[in-house]
Amino acid sequence: MRFKAHLNTRFTEAQGQASGTRLFLEIQARGYRGSRQVVRKHLAALRAGTTEPVRVDIPSPRKITSWIMRPRETLTESQDERLLQIRLACPDITRACDLARTFADMVRHQRGYLLLEWIRQAEQDAPKPMKGFAGFLRQDLDAVTAGLPLPWSSGVVEVHVNRVKTLKRAMYGRASFELLRTWILTRP
Repeated sequence: MRFKAHLNTRFTEAQGQASGTRLFLEIQARGYRGSRQVVRKHLAALRAGTTEPVRVDIPSPRKITSWIMRPRETLTESQDERLLQIRLACPDITRACDLARTFADMVRHQRGYLLLEWIRQAEQDAPKPMKGFAGFLRQDLDAVTAGLPLPWSSGVVEVHVNRVKTLKRAMYGRASFELLRTWILTRP
């Protein structure tokens, strides 16, 4: 029940003397669609001290990554606040976030001349995965530095390659090469 946090807060504010009917009506006004019985059971568990703690809504790693990689001005106020809470809770994420945003800005604005300095910073005090990434960039530094200021991207090619691979996997063992070839050439 996503309204447990509200019930817990109101129960604590009322020092255990909260009316179940009043609390039910409050959360119903906030969108609760459940029954009174569920609310009564939760309040009974609160009174007995046997209630489970309310789980904090932790965003997925993918969602956190999207917040980090998007330009800060495109985040909503609540997303920016959640990201700040996450950064405060974990210093490694804070450093990784700063480095990732710097790297994304460098790529977006085609500033290849800043890459070597970014690699040095990442190798000094970044979390281990970021240090590994910086090490791989250093191994092929000339190619990466030469590619950063260019306006071209292989993204479109990668989309088509992934589409072909997906079709091939889906049709594996079910069709001949000719049908696969026709399917790929006729689909946009």
